[in-house]
Amino acid sequence: MNSSTIRWGIIGCGSMGREHIENLFALGGAEVTAIADPDAGSRDAALALGRFRPQVFENHLELLKSGLCDAVAIATPNFTHAQMMRDALATTLHILVEKPLVTRIEDGLELLRLARGRQALTWVAQEYRYMPPVAEMIRMAHEGAVGRLLQVAIREHREPFYPKVGDWNRFSANTGGTLVEKCCHYFNLMDHILRARPVRVFASGAQDVNHLDESYGGRRPDILDNAYVIVDYAGGARAHLDLCMFAENSVDNEHITIVGDEGKLESLLPSGVLRHGRREDWGRREVWGQPSGTGRGVAVRQVRDTNIKYLGQHFGASYVEHQRFAAALRAGAPAEIGLEEGLRSVATGLAAHRSIDEGRVVALSEVIPEVLA
Repeated sequence: MNSSTIRWGIIGCGSMGREHIENLFALGGAEVTAIADPDAGSRDAALALGRFRPQVFENHLELLKSGLCDAVAIATPNFTHAQMMRDALATTLHILVEKPLVTRIEDGLELLRLARGRQALTWVAQEYRYMPPVAEMIRMAHEGAVGRLLQVAIREHREPFYPKVGDWNRFSANTGGTLVEKCCHYFNLMDHILRARPVRVFASGAQDVNHLDESYGGRRPDILDNAYVIVDYAGGARAHLDLCMFAENSVDNEHITIVGDEGKLESLLPSGVLRHGRREDWGRREVWGQPSGTGRGVAVRQVRDTNIKYLGQHFGASYVEHQRFAAALRAGAPAEIGLEEGLRSVATGLAAHRSIDEGRVVALSEVIPEVLA
């Protein structure tokens, strides 16, 4: 495709659909020509942004058949992604689908089959890697700043899940479970940092605080609100997730750490702080250099990207992702985050839920075919 304006259709006009509209407006070189959502309130909220003048559809199939779009962003509830993708993959449109790709592995495997040989771009939105301080720490880690990568730790201490239309996100059957809905971002980030595939998962979690007094037709929400997850990787590296969704009184609610045999990197959000330190005399068998906790030898800086014109809900990461998507589309390049990668992050989340339910270590090969695990 040449450098002309990319015509976008937005399928799903809830908070994330509207976030895509804001990012496309700020980015430029794009026009939202169509939106689709069965909920009138969501459609009206998207139109109220005043950013574009799209044609409005209640049904996504009408949008897909309209001829108005070059690309579509799918931002509908998790449990609808599989059907939306089946329909979108049957077209020649470029696709950006929100995480999680699916809530069931069998649906993801079907999508992989349907996408085989498809020429149009098919990209899973996993934007955490594009947050400026995170992107910088990944660049440094991959260039050897801390040596051989051995550990990744991610902590998110935050507020409960936000309200959604019909509160669909209160039930694991709709979301895939908290460790799929909320955390597939983090499992994808772990894979990306370590450049390895997960092989086994051990997790502990519960629903201890949030939504306990809510009832929907006699059904009580069943989504976890806290968990610890340990992921072992091929090659011996490991990662850890610490999630708490009743800890909104946090300053930096997201803290990502990468540790190698030669040093350590830390990224904090929303402050944008990046810390980097190297071990003294790291080549020795026993290291007794600087004591821990002093901060000596640790470089501290804030990382900002002044080229980002809209920070939005993800510290500018969605803006960068749209930049990269548009560049790949115009160059005929492959997606940076494809369906297989998106499905693997779902599999890790599902394995973590199985581990909690059954109280045991779960191999990824139990959840996803070994050829993908």
